[in-house]
Amino acid sequence: MGLMSQSPPFFTAFSRGLRGRCPHCGEGRMFRSYLKVEPACPACGVDLARYPADDGPAYFTILIIGHLVIVPVLFIPYVWQGPLAVTIPATLGFLASVTLGLLPVVKGAFIGHMAYLRATADQAAGHTADQA
Repeated sequence: MGLMSQSPPFFTAFSRGLRGRCPHCGEGRMFRSYLKVEPACPACGVDLARYPADDGPAYFTILIIGHLVIVPVLFIPYVWQGPLAVTIPATLGFLASVTLGLLPVVKGAFIGHMAYLRATADQAAGHTADQA
């Protein structure tokens, strides 16, 4: 039937999503701008807009940053002992840039996982193919 009838293997879809590529073919770009998903893959034509990322990527990004970045930063003595006028802007600037850099990667992986599960926006809204 083609690319849309079967889901790609998990690690394939997930790794392609991490790289910002179509989870089905791995060739086309997933994003047309920072976080805006292409409506369809430019290479294989699969409908990328049908995968509902919603708030999931933001939640996982916050979870990752909280555990892997903020906790280790709290063990740096300068964060506690340095002048607040320098420490707060430097720490917040660093955290903002790491978070904004990680967000598209997490969103791509999230959409790759959705492609593996074949979870679509219709299913998220409570509709199934039988009801259409």
